Order: sequence, then C-alpha cells, then structure tokens
Amino acid sequence: MKINVRGLLAASVGLLMLASIACGAGESDQVSVKLALDWYPNSNHLGLFIAEEKGYFAEENLVVNMYTPVDPSTVLQTVGAGSDDFGISYQPELLMARAQGVPVVSIAGMVQHPLNSVVALASSGITRPADLKGKKVGYAGLPTGESLLDTMLKYDGLVGLGDVELVNVGFDLAPVLISGTVDAVVGAYWTHETILLENAGYPVVVLRLEEWGVPDYYELVMVASEDKLAQDPQVVERFLRAVRRGYADALADPQAGVDVLLRSAQGEEVDVAIERPGADLLKPVWKTSKADFGEQDSSRWQSFADWMHDNGLLAEEMDASKAFTSQFEDSK
Repeated sequence: MKINVRGLLAASVGLLMLASIACGAGESDQVSVKLALDWYPNSNHLGLFIAEEKGYFAEENLVVNMYTPVDPSTVLQTVGAGSDDFGISYQPELLMARAQGVPVVSIAGMVQHPLNSVVALASSGITRPADLKGKKVGYAGLPTGESLLDTMLKYDGLVGLGDVELVNVGFDLAPVLISGTVDAVVGAYWTHETILLENAGYPVVVLRLEEWGVPDYYELVMVASEDKLAQDPQVVERFLRAVRRGYADALADPQAGVDVLLRSAQGEEVDVAIERPGADLLKPVWKTSKADFGEQDSSRWQSFADWMHDNGLLAEEMDASKAFTSQFEDSK
C-alpha cells in the first residue's frame, strides 16, 4: 500500500491548526485584550500601569488596552458580553450581576478588604456606630449603603436604620460633610475621600465595615467572562501572571508606582496629593498576612453572599463558589 506522506503531513498540520483555533490562543501567540477599569486611573491600578510600563504584559505577548468606560457601572455587562476581555469591579456588584444572569467570574481579589466605610469629621465626636443615633447619615442612594449601615448599627446595639436619618446625597460625599449637611456618610473610601477631607483641613474618623459586623469582602475584583475562562485559559493565566508582577513591584515601592501612574495615565487627571498617600494606605490591603495579592477565599465569598441574601440584596440564596475561581493562583 502506497502512503502519501505529503498528504498526511498536510492533514496533520491542518488538524493542529484547527485544534489551536478551537482551544483559543496558545501559550505564546500575541493577543490583544481590552481591560475596562472601574474608575479613572488611580492608586488602585498601580500594578496594572507598572506591568504595562515595565513590559510585563509584553513579555507575556499581550497587548493590553486599558481604558475607563464612559459609564464604569457597565463593566460587568461588557465583560459578560465579551466586548471587554477583563474588567475591574466590586464583589457585591458581581454577585448581584450573576443573580441577574450575567456570566462573569472573579479571577483575582485585587483588594483584600472593604475600602467602603463610614466617615465622620473628627469634630463630630462620632467614634462608633452607636454614636450615629439621631444623626443624619448621607449615602449615595444605593441599597447596599443602607444594608451596610443597618448591619453596623445593629452590631453596635442600635435598632438599625430607624435610629438615623438617611439622606440621599449622591456620590459627592466629602462636600456634604464639610458643609454640615450630614453628620456622617456611608460609602466613602478610606483611601480616597478621607484623604481629600484631611488635605482640606478636616480630620476624620473612619469606621471600617469589617470591624463593625459586616462580613469581610473583596472591594475590588478582576473579572472575566465564563466564556473567556473556557476558551482562553492560557490568555487569562498570562494576563494574571503579568498583573501579579506589577503589584509585587507596587508593594515593594508604592511611591515609585505612583510615579508610573503619573507618566502613564495619558490625558487623565491624577491628583497626586490623593494618590501618594492613597498608595501607602492600599499597600496593606493588596497583600495581607493571610493572603497574597489576588488570592480569594471560598468561605469569605459565601459568607458575604449569605449576608446579601439575608439583607434582601439577593433574591435567592447563591452558591458563591461559582462566582470566583482560584485556578490561576499558582500562575506566578
């Protein structure tokens, strides 16, 4: 029997090409990906800009287009639909999105604890949630803000929201404290608004959520779609490997990271008076004594999902193990 070697070789090459296409990008193919940020470039993103400037993405043969969406609240939808490959969002929002059928998954915990907090001016005399009884508390009008505050008040012995006067002040939380419109606000980042206030000459008191009864959670998470994880796991692995290297450098020298941010945030207004102290505040929550950057814990995901359900933020109980993956934590 005569064997057509050339034909067999051609067929083999064809099969390999088809397999490569079916499995997505390979380990070394150059790939362009889009990364949607959660907000304008700031100290939370230092590791990303470091990875870009130092060539960590390039070493993984990735071309990463980082951008701030016109409406950052759409990140989970654009990632879930495949318009963006990766995005930065928040654990509570991701859980609510999944409850609505948006197929997004957290692939890395970028901040190990909540940045969200209750903030009051030091001159107010407020030092704990119980001190808020009878006070006006500003919030951004989001249901999560109400539930967070309610939990903190109950944890410190009060009835709950009925003990305070809630005022919807939108997202400009610092000005309403300065003007005296409210006595405290819930939803302020202790790495941003607090710095803004103190830079303006107003010392503050910060009540951390996880210290007053709210289950600990990941403020910022890196997300991808279920399809991305299934079709391009090697691209996800390469991307996260570069991101980890960037944040390792940010942890080693946060202020050098801010220098990179200032050089890299093209056309974006960066307030160095906020970002320099912000970077130092963020360092202990990028990596903790219990978790490296990016690591995620299943019990923390589940306890926070249960809390959201108990507080009416999720209509049904959720298996939170499907909302995140730890499969890439060893890709260092």
